[in-house]
Amino acid sequence: MNIIGHKGIFLTISSVLVVASFVVIAIFGFRPGIDFTGGTLWQIKTDNQSVNETTLKNFFVSELNFKDIVVYKELVSQSYIMKLPAINEADHQKYLSALNNKFGNVDEQKFQSIGPTVGEGLKTDAIRAIIFVLIGISLYIAFAFRKASYPVQSWKYGIATLIALMHDVVIPSGVIAVLGHFAGVEMDTNFVVALLVIMGFSVHDTIVVFDRVRENLLTRKGSKSFSEIVNDSVVQTLARSINTSLTLVLVLTAMLIFGAPTLKLFVLIMLVGVIFGTYSSIFIASPLLTIWYKFGKNK
Repeated sequence: MNIIGHKGIFLTISSVLVVASFVVIAIFGFRPGIDFTGGTLWQIKTDNQSVNETTLKNFFVSELNFKDIVVYKELVSQSYIMKLPAINEADHQKYLSALNNKFGNVDEQKFQSIGPTVGEGLKTDAIRAIIFVLIGISLYIAFAFRKASYPVQSWKYGIATLIALMHDVVIPSGVIAVLGHFAGVEMDTNFVVALLVIMGFSVHDTIVVFDRVRENLLTRKGSKSFSEIVNDSVVQTLARSINTSLTLVLVLTAMLIFGAPTLKLFVLIMLVGVIFGTYSSIFIASPLLTIWYKFGKNK
C-alpha cells in the first residue's frame, strides 16, 4: 500500500476542505451562545396545554417588555428553553412569579445567567486555550523526537503535527459555521471543549505513527529511502489507528442518535473531529515529513 506515493491526492482533499471551511467561516461567521455574549438560559416546564413557543414569546415581549428572546421546545422532556438578555436574581424571581400567575404551576428546570463581561472573558480564555494547546503539543513533539533528527530535524515533526491539528480544528469549525447559518446552531464552551478533546485524540494517533517512523529509522537506516520508511511505518500502524477510531466513532454515533439533545452538538463535533483527526494522522502528518525531507534535500 503506497500511501506516501499518493500523498498529492490526500493533501489536495484536505486542502480543499480546509479552504472551504475558512470560506464558510468568513462568510457566515459563528453564532456565539450566551457563554460568550452574555445572557440568560431559562428552561421551564408546564402542564398547561395552551402554552407553546408562540404564547411564551408573546408573553415576554408584550407583558414583560423583552425585545430579544428565543423560545424553542425540547422534545424529550417536553420543556421550553428560552434565551434572554442577562437578568439579575430579583428580576428572575419577578418573571417566574409572572409566569406562574399567567400559566399556572411552572416547573423551573434550569436557570443560567451570564453577564457580558464574563462572556467576553470566557471567549478570550477559550481562544487562549486552543492556541496554548496547539503550541504546547508542537513543542513537546519536537522535544520528544529530538533523537530522530536525521534525516528530518525534530522540530519539523512538531510543525507537521501543528498543521495536522489545525486541519482537525478548522474543519469542525466550518461545520459549526454552516449549521449556525442554516440551523441556528450556537457556538458555546462545549464546542471549545470538543475541539480540545479532538486535538488530544488526534495528536495521540499522530505520535503513534511518528514513533514507528523513529523506530524504523533506527533499525532500517541505509536499507530504504526515507519515503519508504515513512510509508512502511504508516502501513504498520494503519490497522491500529482505524480500529481505535472506529470503536470511538461507533460510540459517538450511538450517542448522536440516542443521546440527550443537549449533548448532540458536542457529540457531532467530536464525531467529525475524530474522523478527520484519524485521516490527518495517516494522510497528512506523515506525508508532510517526506515533503520536508525532499525540500531540505533539494535545498
